[in-house]
This record gives sequence, C-alpha cells and structure tokens, in this order.
Amino acid sequence: MSLSRSILDSKMPQKYLDLLLVGDRSAAKAMIEAAITTGSEPAMMLNDLVWPTMELIQALYKEDRITQMQLNLATRLNRQITDQLAAKLEMSEPNGRKVLIFCGDAEPEELGGQIAADMFEAAGYTVRFGGGGVANDEILKMVGDFRPDLLVMFATLPSGVPGVRKLIDYLREVNSCPNMQTMCCGGIYKRAEGLAEEIGADLYAPDAATAVEIAGNHQQRRAAFDQQTVGRSRRSKKAAIRRSVDVAEAA
Repeated sequence: MSLSRSILDSKMPQKYLDLLLVGDRSAAKAMIEAAITTGSEPAMMLNDLVWPTMELIQALYKEDRITQMQLNLATRLNRQITDQLAAKLEMSEPNGRKVLIFCGDAEPEELGGQIAADMFEAAGYTVRFGGGGVANDEILKMVGDFRPDLLVMFATLPSGVPGVRKLIDYLREVNSCPNMQTMCCGGIYKRAEGLAEEIGADLYAPDAATAVEIAGNHQQRRAAFDQQTVGRSRRSKKAAIRRSVDVAEAA
C-alpha cells in the first residue's frame, strides 16, 4: 500500500462536511470518486478527510451547533464513505505479521480504529479489530490466542488511559507474548504530547497512516527502561533503601 500523500482541494473538507450533514449520499460518493480520479489516494483521504470530519461532527454536536438528525445522517454516511475508500486501497502481499487493534469506546474512535485496521490489512498484515469497550481480561485472552506481533490502542478516551497503562504493565510483567510490541495511536495520544511514552508503549503514531509506516520501520523498538512502569514502585523502594544506607554510612 502506498503511503505517499496527495494534497486535498482546500475547499473539499467543508464541501464534504456539508454533504454529510444533509445526508446527500449520491453527491458525497460522487465527490469521493472524483477526487480519486484526479489523483487523491484512498489512504490519504481516509486519514486526512474522513476521520477528522468525524471528529468535527462530534464536536459540532457537543456544542449544539448541529441536530441529532444531522449527527445521525453524517455519521452513517461517513461510515459508508469509509467502506467505499477502504475497498479501493492498494493491497500488498501478506507480510506474515499480525496486528490486534482496540480503540476508544465512542464513534470517532471506532471509525479511526476501523481505518487503522483497513490500512494495516492493505499493508499485508493479518488484522483483528476488537473495537471499543473491551475489558482488559478479554484483551489479554485475545493476545494469548492470536499471538500478535503488534497490539495497537487507537484513540483511547481520556478515561481509559489508566486502563491502557495497566494493560501494558501487565503484558510486560507476565511476558506471555515477549515479541509483541505495543503502540498508542491518535486521539488523546496525539493531543497530549509524550503520553504514549509515559505509559510505557513501545511505539507511538499520530494517525493511522503513520502507524502502518512506523510499525514497518521499527519492528524491534521497545520502550526505554525508564518508560516502563512495571516494578517502578519496587525500584523506588530499593533506591530509597540505598539512599538510607548511604546516609547511615556517611554518618
């Protein structure tokens, strides 16, 4: 799958949003087809048009700037456009690698996770997309059964970040899938600089397209020792004990 980027018509995002809000299915699909005909790549449009528009739609609704009807029309049509574009992705040969993807439990995060799944699959990965709202014990079981090379947490909601940290800690502590990398991508991880590193993820990507690129280029990267929270309290206690001993000896 090509990850090179084309430039969207500067007026296209607003035109696309307007069509979604009135639910004009035929015009929206025709716009996408026309953009592809003139050189815009499906992967770029998924990453730079479809998902950001979904985030914008949700923001407009929360601010009471659009109605429930407009939200429903736009959300459903945007998902249909996602399927339309995903069907046009350039498919690579299987690369023998497996990726397991979960996401935040809300519409934009679900759509972003789906886009990430589509892009990884087009890049040759065997993909399982679990969506949002999945408990950590179920994720752990899936990791054990599927044995992925990469576990992606896409656009976790802020309230879910402690759970992701706990999951990463537990995976590292039990070491049941030692060759698996963890990646945090998009959403809160993009808005809060350094958060992915802080919670101990091996990889970070700002969006779905970049996630595929980073996963392919950094297959051996692991979180630095000082990023790992497993055993941090034990290490802190040991350090405190050493300092106490040093002070006592100095006295």
